[in-house]
Amino acid sequence: MKALPLLMLLLGLPAGAFPRVPLCERPMVLAQTSTRPFSEELAREFDAFVRAELAREPHAGLAVGVLRGEQRWVGTYGQRDLAQGLPATPRTTWRMASLTKSFTAVAVMQLVERGLLDLDADIRTWVPSWPERRWPVTPRQLLGHLGGVTNYGRLGPTQDTGPLDTAGAVALVAGYELEAEPGTRFLYSTWAYNLLGAAIEAASGQPYGEYMREHVFGPAGMVHAALDDRRTRDEHHAAGYRLRDGRLVPSKKVDVSGRFAGGGTRGSIEDLLGFGQALLDYRLVSRESTGEMQRSMSTRDGRLTDYGMGFATWPLRGHYVVAHSGAQPETSTLLLLLPGEDVAIALTSNVEGQAALLKRIAYGLIARLLEGEEHRLNARLRDSVDALVNEGLSRVFGYGLAYHHWAAHGPGTLPEAAGLPDAFARVTRLLDRTTIAREPATARARILAAHEPRGDELFIQVGAHMARTLEEALGAEALRGYSSRGPLAFFNDYLAVCETRGCPEPLRFDESLRAELRRLTP
Repeated sequence: MKALPLLMLLLGLPAGAFPRVPLCERPMVLAQTSTRPFSEELAREFDAFVRAELAREPHAGLAVGVLRGEQRWVGTYGQRDLAQGLPATPRTTWRMASLTKSFTAVAVMQLVERGLLDLDADIRTWVPSWPERRWPVTPRQLLGHLGGVTNYGRLGPTQDTGPLDTAGAVALVAGYELEAEPGTRFLYSTWAYNLLGAAIEAASGQPYGEYMREHVFGPAGMVHAALDDRRTRDEHHAAGYRLRDGRLVPSKKVDVSGRFAGGGTRGSIEDLLGFGQALLDYRLVSRESTGEMQRSMSTRDGRLTDYGMGFATWPLRGHYVVAHSGAQPETSTLLLLLPGEDVAIALTSNVEGQAALLKRIAYGLIARLLEGEEHRLNARLRDSVDALVNEGLSRVFGYGLAYHHWAAHGPGTLPEAAGLPDAFARVTRLLDRTTIAREPATARARILAAHEPRGDELFIQVGAHMARTLEEALGAEALRGYSSRGPLAFFNDYLAVCETRGCPEPLRFDESLRAELRRLTP
């Protein structure tokens, strides 16, 4: 409550203008006829965890939503407007910021499926007002931030360009040369998505906002989602704040129409959950297109960007994460999907710079939702060589289990395997203690690249085979437990299963690596 006196002075409000209520009131849960709630025990655990995280720093309003299959939980906390003492509710709308890129990417893929857009044609086919460059840039490259397009140019993300239409938004980027040859470098760019928004309009014959309402927001049940035009905001929209010297002060007023397709929408927590559910159910684009969007792209030299088409992707303790965050004046947002486990987690805040908090809450909710309390086997590390061997084991486990979940139970596909026996042999050589000790820097570089195309995706191939073997032998529930138990349990159990099932010897690693496992296991 210490931030309130300063805020009243800044807003010119008399003492007592803010009601003296706890920052985090009881969560409001919106009833859903087509879903069922989580157990009361788990809902209380979610709520207590979120409250504990919010208590660590000043906060205004927050909304959190969790979906798993037909189960649903929504909690809202604090105030959407401190000056008026208005609580955050499931109806509150928040700026979506860069989460808009995910909406735009879906629209692009819909038009690709209809044959109205070509991912690999020059973007000037649909946006001729964008000047010809040294190299052509394609929608695929723009979707994955591989087009070399500048991000805001000389302007910063808090710069207010004033109201702009599509032509004006494209004109913002038109005067800048490409910062890199397309395909060679990951350059995150909001303005690149403005080009995609213009292409959507040209290909569909509809204004961007109208297309989104009819083909994305409507089918996903996003009742309150729209372009963020201040003139059409209602009393439910969250006022924005930022932290200054540990206190909350009003956000800078910024018109976001100049970043319309890359960061210009608003919506409620229910809208965001609806979008996540529609993606998990393949109601917006096909399963094949969904998988393509969720696969990380790579640069021309075979380095993964950890970003697909409109979504970032990474493994988390063996979960395959598909996500996007948003950061702008007035807001912080996050949508996180686990498509192999039918989970969506959405978070919205009206305080800027909350990316770390939202990510921490999301990760904590995943742990409470999907991970048990099994004991984790932590390796006994005696020296730097042990640490590198353990790093390799952890990456085989993390990427392998995540990609298996995504491919076996979600829309993904595994990389083509040239030959599993050879892949197992190469992983064994990468983690050979003698080789690592002789050239530790070279060994480390190879280990860190072994999940990428430039490393022939060895860790994914081997780890996914191990996960599939464990699921066939022990069942899906047991396989999920390795997110808690960790890489040593994953490897040791795989070798034990191979012993009973009689796996081919080349698929059991060699004795040197098995000895390392015994030595590292406490």
